[in-house]
Amino acid sequence: MAFLFHKFQEGVKILAKSPTFARESKRLQFEADINLLFLYTSYNRLGRNAEEDDAEEIIDMANNSSLDDQQKQVHENVHSQVTNFCRYMDDILLLDQKVKDNQAISPATPHSSPRSSCLGLAVGGNSLAQDRIAVPETKTLHRTEVSQRLKDLMGYTLEVKPSQIPHEDAGKGLFLQGEANIGSVIAFYPGVVYPPAYYRYILGYPRVDAQNSHLITRYDGTMINAQPWGAGGESRELWDWTSSPEPKHTMQADEKGSDLDGTHVGGNLEMLERRNPLAFAHFANHPAKGMVPNVMIYPYDFPLLEKDMRPYIPNVPFGNDEETDTSKFGSFRLKTWKSNNYESKVPILKTLALVATRAICDEEVMLNYRLSNSDHIPSWYTPVDEED
Repeated sequence: MAFLFHKFQEGVKILAKSPTFARESKRLQFEADINLLFLYTSYNRLGRNAEEDDAEEIIDMANNSSLDDQQKQVHENVHSQVTNFCRYMDDILLLDQKVKDNQAISPATPHSSPRSSCLGLAVGGNSLAQDRIAVPETKTLHRTEVSQRLKDLMGYTLEVKPSQIPHEDAGKGLFLQGEANIGSVIAFYPGVVYPPAYYRYILGYPRVDAQNSHLITRYDGTMINAQPWGAGGESRELWDWTSSPEPKHTMQADEKGSDLDGTHVGGNLEMLERRNPLAFAHFANHPAKGMVPNVMIYPYDFPLLEKDMRPYIPNVPFGNDEETDTSKFGSFRLKTWKSNNYESKVPILKTLALVATRAICDEEVMLNYRLSNSDHIPSWYTPVDEED
């Protein structure tokens, strides 16, 4: 497929020189990113059976199709990969039918959740009813075993270890083990999802990033805090992020006051697979001078109707359903899905994934942070020339 890859590289260079990249509007940058993601993920979906005409058609579509059409195709491409990932995880972790049948005739064992924190009580996160939710049995595999088995099935997995970035603040970095093709979904950004209306409940507000380097904001203003997720866990559990031992969460009301009685604000519990080998996007570092990023951000809207896939999406929304209606915030509205020639609105969880911008093999994952606030840019930050 070398000739196809060359064609896509040429297509990307042409797009990078377009007027869209020369302007500094966040919306225009979003459009440019979707254009590139359309190329990368479509190239990935071509697979080994791709022909030259297919590549030419995708490049032509990238230059001529509407943004809406490209967004739909990118979502379809990414969601297809996420679906395959979830199937691999099911194969690795779910018990076979014989074991399930034995469990079905055995007495049910109530799930014992960890003791609630004061925050959990304040935001209504750990009610007695929720404590009784049963956690499905999965195979007793250590997360390193899960990670290795995913690599055997999918061709790659992730590892967190000391970064190779040559500055003292680099800390830990994210490394891909194995081989991932261009356009592959590399990682998920885990943690708690805050719509703009709930920024004030993030620890340290309004300087939420002062002591938290694991925050990221999507183009639509949705913020994800990965600090409670940390390095994951060793089980499938009803994840109560409010009881995370570090950092110590303290809810601060804004100057007008906030209602923290659990009626209007909630720290939701979700059944999540904490051994998720791809839930480490928050460890990806910005490239040092002379280095080039190998992944880019995709704002992935996960359809909540996909119940079987839900444990492998490492995010929980902050707030209750009424207050976090995503159609109410920002200029990006609730996505409309087309199926069988009719349109309907489905509930989504706004998440974020990292997508490979080139083939990656046994190397550190690098993400362009695109820092823009000149007052708070760290000394180690070097802007990336996006035309490279």
